[in-house]
Amino acid sequence: MKRRVLVVEDEDKLRRIIELHLLDSGFEVEKASTAEEALPLTDRADLILTDFKLPGMTGLEMLKLVRRADSHVPLIVMTAFGTVENAVEAMKSGAADFLLKPFSLDQLSAVVNKALEIRNLREENRELKEELGRKYRWDNIVGRSPGMQAIFATVMRVAPSRATVLLAGESGVGKDLIARAIHYHSPRKDRPFVKINCTALPENLMESELFGYEKGAFTGANISKPGKFELADTGTVMLDEIGDVPSNIQVKLLRVLQEREFERLGSNKTLHIDVRVIAATNRDLRVALEDGTFREDLYYRLNVVPIEILPLRDRKEDIPYLARHFVEKLAPESGGRVHGITDAAIDKLMQYSWPGNVRELENVVERSIVMASGERLDADDIRLDMMIRSRQVTGEIGLPEGMSLDAWEQELIRNALKQANGNKSQAARILGLTRNALRYRLTQMGIES
Repeated sequence: MKRRVLVVEDEDKLRRIIELHLLDSGFEVEKASTAEEALPLTDRADLILTDFKLPGMTGLEMLKLVRRADSHVPLIVMTAFGTVENAVEAMKSGAADFLLKPFSLDQLSAVVNKALEIRNLREENRELKEELGRKYRWDNIVGRSPGMQAIFATVMRVAPSRATVLLAGESGVGKDLIARAIHYHSPRKDRPFVKINCTALPENLMESELFGYEKGAFTGANISKPGKFELADTGTVMLDEIGDVPSNIQVKLLRVLQEREFERLGSNKTLHIDVRVIAATNRDLRVALEDGTFREDLYYRLNVVPIEILPLRDRKEDIPYLARHFVEKLAPESGGRVHGITDAAIDKLMQYSWPGNVRELENVVERSIVMASGERLDADDIRLDMMIRSRQVTGEIGLPEGMSLDAWEQELIRNALKQANGNKSQAARILGLTRNALRYRLTQMGIES
């Protein structure tokens, strides 16, 4: 679709030259010799090219009227009165660029194309934000159960504030979606949302990733770099798996929450930020408090508004709605052959324990759509991963003969370390512990080194 340029120029010859050049460049052109004549045409223009000095209303006065109408159309000012003051005043009033007369046709093309390119980027950015806003509306976070309805009500109450939120729940229950919903229903919705996966950050790089560093702070630091908290300034930070943060970083996070300030690694300059913090964990932080691996003061700073998200097995009434939602969402992406799901398939989904929660349900529905033989998912199409079992203790509960509880725990830790070839992070995953919890136990055993 051709872009339409409105040319406002009182000199007939120059206006005609500009018109012919723009037509040859593939644009549609509308013309006016005065600002008064041009104003009714501004609504349908993709770009306005106007002279600074016009008979009657000036180009600058027209620019201010266009901006007052909240128009996003870029406006380029041409002036033979090539003073810096005129150009600066035009740019301050919202002009996209300016051209000093006389100018070449190549200069004209360059300035017009640049202004339209910037407009395209802004339109794409605006559409992306609108799409994100739609994605995290309630109709995309499905939950009819009383537990989920209570969570929705809490989110709507807490979103307008800057209160810190602690999301707790098993992996796959949708903590990320709830965190983003809080952000996109808050006054910060047009500001950055930065998610930080604390488990994915190596311990020796965590401080520099979170708070940034100055040039020369360590070997390889050839430039200064802002951290994720700086990038999220005026927006929201989601700290995922907060229970895995080492104790030395916990101190710095506490300061950010209390004072809203920090220093980059290798710098003495204190930086002040305005961020809203949402923390998430799939572990019971109260156990970490008892272990001594999580600071009590940080816990209470994070636990201002706690939101517990129930596992899917405890809110099975949501499964039919979630399943139909995922079929509607995923079927078009898989060719559009599947158009629904039968009651028999829903019954089969209802009978499963869903240890992977909503994330596992979505994966199962997607896999079933791909492998389905008909236009509706039936019970035979549902492909459950029956190797996954919820953690249950079967048989007799007891310790090996002649072994105390402490000794049995230490034996389990040594076996896990042996299985992981000494890798403490992998051993922690085998044992179902955080790295800090394992490190604490190793210290108690005297084998931390």
